[in-house]
Amino acid sequence: MSVKIRLQRHGKKGKPFFHIVVADSRARRDGKFIEKLGTYNPITNPATIELNVDSAVQWLNNGAQPTDTARAILSYKGALYKKHLQGGVAKGAFDEAEAEKRFNAWVEAKDSKVQGKVEGLATAKADAKKAALEAEVKVNEARVAAAAQADADAKAAEEAANAPAEEVVAEATEGETPAAETEENTEA
Repeated sequence: MSVKIRLQRHGKKGKPFFHIVVADSRARRDGKFIEKLGTYNPITNPATIELNVDSAVQWLNNGAQPTDTARAILSYKGALYKKHLQGGVAKGAFDEAEAEKRFNAWVEAKDSKVQGKVEGLATAKADAKKAALEAEVKVNEARVAAAAQADADAKAAEEAANAPAEEVVAEATEGETPAAETEENTEA
């Protein structure tokens, strides 16, 4: 019987969620499995992976073959590295305590890297929100300035419309006086 470590799809359409399982290679994708090793949620950023590393290493040592995606997940969580370290212990390169110390140091470094990515994404999101707010404030200020300019232009146009009418009346009265005087002068 050929045993595989693979993903079993769950979740609704467009929102996948996977179980990491050990299953017979002849079983259907979402069918019977031997053991559930963990879960994988690719929707979150960074992807959320829960994995029982010790159980995964045990299955790898027993000959289970991971699929490509499952191999990437096992590598990301350190199961393949732990198997590699156990091989070094078996060959006598170092003892079990040294292997555990190396694995824990690797896990801490990996966790700090993931935490840095999470913090970077959070700051990027906050910066984007701040930039959007500043852009909105600028647009609102421009809108208020344009409305004030439109009001000023309307008042100026109204004053211009009223002022020429008064000037025309004044010019007309000024223009009539000389004409009346000329008429009077011609009669005399």
